[in-house]
Amino acid sequence: MDINDLRSIVTVVSLLTFLGIVAWAWSRSNRDRFDEAARLPFEDEA
Repeated sequence: MDINDLRSIVTVVSLLTFLGIVAWAWSRSNRDRFDEAARLPFEDEA
């Protein structure tokens, strides 16, 4: 195993991690939580 194999493995793992994060962020089960968090700056404190 040389350095190019290691680079290829790291690239594939990074891509899979990125795709996993995107799938998690766009999943319907998280939509309500994210919508609520997006409205937080606009809520009144008083």
